[in-house]
Amino acid sequence: MSELKDKIVSEIKKIYDPEIPVNIYELGLIYKIDIKEAKKINIEMTLTSPNCPVAESLPRMVKDNILKLDGVEDVDLKLVWDPPWTKDMMSEAAKLELNL
Repeated sequence: MSELKDKIVSEIKKIYDPEIPVNIYELGLIYKIDIKEAKKINIEMTLTSPNCPVAESLPRMVKDNILKLDGVEDVDLKLVWDPPWTKDMMSEAAKLELNL
């Protein structure tokens, strides 16, 4: 199952926050990737703020990208606000990219 998770992460890394030139995985917006029965994927993600202008489109892009993968039949994506996103959740690579 780790191979599928790697493919999921790879797909998520193709999606960028429109306001920050870093992919949403490196930004720390993906809180959980859980593979159930190898065909059902549970994702918990957040946004940089509740007022994010892509609040509807970004989660849909994540779900659609994952659904394109072989071996994935369903994606249950939950948008969560707890814990609230902070810059501390960003990967070191994202911090370097943004000079933080």
